Amino acid sequence: MSILTPEPWPAHDRRLAVRAGGLLADFNAAGVLEAPDVHVATRVGALGGEDDERVLLAVALAVRGIRAGSVCIDLTTVPALADGLAWPDAEGWSAAMAASPLVAAGVVRYEESLVYLDRYHRLETQVCDDLLDRVRAPAPPVDEAALAAALDRVRGPHLSAEQEAAAVRAARSSTTVLIGGPGTGKTTTVARILVLLHDQARARGERLSVALAAPTGKAATRLQEAVVAELARPDVDPADRELVGRPDALTLHRLLGWRPDNATRFRHDRANRLKYDLVVVDECSMVELTMMGRLLEAVRPQSRLLLVGDQHQLTSVGAGAVLADVVRGFDGDPRSPVASLVENHRSTEDIKSLAEALRTGDPDHVVEVLRRGGPEVEFVETTGVDDAALALRADTLTSALAVRAAALAGDPQAAVDALDRHRLLCAHREGPYGVRHWNRQVERWLAEHTGVPIYGEWYPGRPILITSNDYALEVYNGETGAAVLGGEGRLRAWVSGSERLRDYAPGRLDAVETMHATTIHKSQGSQAERITVLLPEESSRLLTRELFYTAVTRAQRHVRVVGSEAAVRAAVGQQAQRASGLAGRLRAALSDPTDT
Repeated sequence: MSILTPEPWPAHDRRLAVRAGGLLADFNAAGVLEAPDVHVATRVGALGGEDDERVLLAVALAVRGIRAGSVCIDLTTVPALADGLAWPDAEGWSAAMAASPLVAAGVVRYEESLVYLDRYHRLETQVCDDLLDRVRAPAPPVDEAALAAALDRVRGPHLSAEQEAAAVRAARSSTTVLIGGPGTGKTTTVARILVLLHDQARARGERLSVALAAPTGKAATRLQEAVVAELARPDVDPADRELVGRPDALTLHRLLGWRPDNATRFRHDRANRLKYDLVVVDECSMVELTMMGRLLEAVRPQSRLLLVGDQHQLTSVGAGAVLADVVRGFDGDPRSPVASLVENHRSTEDIKSLAEALRTGDPDHVVEVLRRGGPEVEFVETTGVDDAALALRADTLTSALAVRAAALAGDPQAAVDALDRHRLLCAHREGPYGVRHWNRQVERWLAEHTGVPIYGEWYPGRPILITSNDYALEVYNGETGAAVLGGEGRLRAWVSGSERLRDYAPGRLDAVETMHATTIHKSQGSQAERITVLLPEESSRLLTRELFYTAVTRAQRHVRVVGSEAAVRAAVGQQAQRASGLAGRLRAALSDPTDT
């Protein structure tokens, strides 16, 4: 974790807690804590009879940590958040936490050097226990003759030895964690796993019910389409293709059963398990601790669970980095459910080289790959926003005009397809390098080119991104679409969902954004033929290796990086840090000599 220079909040800023005192006031004034962190810690201390300012500081930092994506804080590393502050003495801080009445009451949990709010400690413990229970459970029965015959059918030019090994491992396990970078054939392997498991069910005289899920609607749709396309290959037996069919594709919220009365609980839980015999969850790097906990408690113990993802990508918006923790926690253990794919099968050698350079974290190598370029990778070095505008105009305007032409022609499918040809990705939402600025800029370019002013929010060819789930309308976070002219010249908003394009009156869609440009976070779970990555200034706190890697790996054929060499080096040199005890908790349980 890099040491950052504190940036005090401006006077009268809403993030200042004006009545705070002691360490809380100092850390708030320095910009480390915000007012809600201070207020929660103060109130919890008052209710629990705790007035030691060191303990209250730890509670406030734990609240801040949840907002920043950490499940807990580590007292030994948290001083790296900011230099130059009067951090408590490590030994005295630890002793104060151990003796705190908040810890005795279970409101705050303290384990070794980790400080948790109780809710997240319980969630982490539950996820650990549920994963271990699944891994320790007896292996499901396997019809060896049927498995051998099915393997003979699925082998072919599109299935490597490591993919076959992962598929066989999944057939013999109730829980599999399939990891791999872009182009390693995760979807190919998932499709073959579905064939093997459907065939096993048929050998038992049963039918296998399957759900394909992901954190966003776009990612769920892409998984379903990719599996169907994979099974449509000529080397796949038509009988196997018919047996698998078209599995349900759902967001995780929809799979678990949204409840209007509770934002963190679902209809399906330990008392009302999911009906599916196999649940496949893609893009698991995006699944936060709370959602993973709800998923594990909803899947029947006898059902199979297949978690798929790339642990090097950006982690979830919520607290936790579950996929990476699970991979680290089971590392080296013979009972590990992790199956890793490393061989890249894509023909995009330049993109593959850039992604690999980012994974290894060598800034010199990343700059070398970018400068070397090639037909798939382009580096446009800029010194400011004006240079960036010159570099971005041609591609973003061409993309906007293609969507607009399809929209004016009343062709929603062509409009949605045009969105996937090029995507501009930004690290920030606000500021000169943010999506709001560039969405407005592209609209200005569009108006200048066409001679048609854009006065309102909705216009023909407006590309849209759904930003939250609307269960009444059946539109889900991450789905994309476009505003298209319909009959009698009326504008309709067409959204690409898991089953088909659906159209709505624009006024019915509340949580929607224009997406001539979109954030890298929002791009997870989607891909485009060509990606342009706009890097902010090197001082940006959002620049991390995971962010850069995620952006680059959205590209199917070409990626262009626009920014300075300093920004590239800053991104490679800064890794996202999330405090969590899950990996250590798993390792400790697996190393217990009494564990069976």
